[in-house]
Amino acid sequence: MKKIISIASMVLAAAAPQAGAQGYPNKPVHLIISFSPGSSTDIVGRVVAQKLAEMWGQPVLAENRAGAGGSIGTAFVAKAPADGYTLLVDSNAHTVTPSIYAKLPYDVDKDFTDIVPLAVQPNVLIVNTGSPYKTLMDLVNAAKAKPGAINWGHAGVGSGTHLNTEKFVDAAKINVTQVPFKGTPEVIQAMLSQSVDAYWAPISAAIPHIKGGRVRPLAVSTAKRNGQLPDVPTTGEAGVKGADAPLWFAVWGPAGIPAGIVNKISADTRKALKDPAVRDRLVGLGNDTMDMSPEEFKIFVRSEVREYARVVKAAGIQPQ
Repeated sequence: MKKIISIASMVLAAAAPQAGAQGYPNKPVHLIISFSPGSSTDIVGRVVAQKLAEMWGQPVLAENRAGAGGSIGTAFVAKAPADGYTLLVDSNAHTVTPSIYAKLPYDVDKDFTDIVPLAVQPNVLIVNTGSPYKTLMDLVNAAKAKPGAINWGHAGVGSGTHLNTEKFVDAAKINVTQVPFKGTPEVIQAMLSQSVDAYWAPISAAIPHIKGGRVRPLAVSTAKRNGQLPDVPTTGEAGVKGADAPLWFAVWGPAGIPAGIVNKISADTRKALKDPAVRDRLVGLGNDTMDMSPEEFKIFVRSEVREYARVVKAAGIQPQ
């Protein structure tokens, strides 16, 4: 009898993770977006959220909680119930902030469930169309001629655009005045008012302004050109080597979400990313979709944390 009970217990235990996903979701899912409305993180997150809501038959409520390089929204999710109904969409800032901030209110390694990556895209170095800088090297040479004179915006300490700036400044051997903002829309608005000279803008947020003739693209931050801006050179092609810094986005949840729910969110999100309308929308904004299992994504996140720790140390950035 004991052996029968033991076998039954093992079967129930094995089935429990999958059973946790039955009926999920049966109420609205809250999707916390760690950057401001109109940012690349927001744009990608909302495209996917809309498709998931359609697939699940439940609202997927996107809510922006921006600031501090994405760590404000991230901290909120870390403290949420581990039931899969509060999720985080963040950029690779999630793997940068541990090296940037001395005292985060969470532990990236222990307080989150790595669920699924969404997309990757380049940043685009943009200047106002009225700017005298026509090429990347125009900007670099101006910065070398007058160290600290160029105001260079980024979307907050620890953001992907901040790290891109640090990598570029180090690779180009220039000195600029970095100006942090709450998010990409705020930086671009400052550029349009000519209070910021340059910005490594995420391509999905930059394309409308480029096509509208309001800003001029000088280079992309990836090793190859982007299909949406085929005439814009890479930083290497434009004259600065070693400054590649792609931007990626993903979904996390609080630590402890049942495996069955994690697997369902992952599988459904990966299915959503393969939907032709979703894929075309993201590609049209300069993205390439990503595809990893939760296990593969966890390994990827840990490797990115290590890599950004190396980059931050090499750049001489002191944790705040």
